[in-house]
Amino acid sequence: MRAGKLRHRITIQRPSFVQDPMTGEMVKTWVDAWVSVPSDVDPVSVTQFVAAAAPQNKVTARVVIRYRAGVDGTMRILHRGKVYDIQGVLPDTESGLDYLTMPCSEGVNDG
Repeated sequence: MRAGKLRHRITIQRPSFVQDPMTGEMVKTWVDAWVSVPSDVDPVSVTQFVAAAAPQNKVTARVVIRYRAGVDGTMRILHRGKVYDIQGVLPDTESGLDYLTMPCSEGVNDG
């Protein structure tokens, strides 16, 4: 993939848990892991990916970024006011260290 294709900017967030001082309950919050990441965000149909996830997951976008260690399926992506859950992280087929492709779903759960 050419670098010029990475024309969108996304924020990748990771979950963080903080304790509510009143109840003691652990509450999930989201913190920025990487901000303004160059990416290619494309809407896709579910038939473009093999669906191995639970039936309620619906792949709605494919996000491609340069390789970053630590990106995983517990994270989420923010792009143009939308929140996308990462359904998986697929390394490129050449070296596995150039690009990551992430099938994402929009608005399925809290991500």
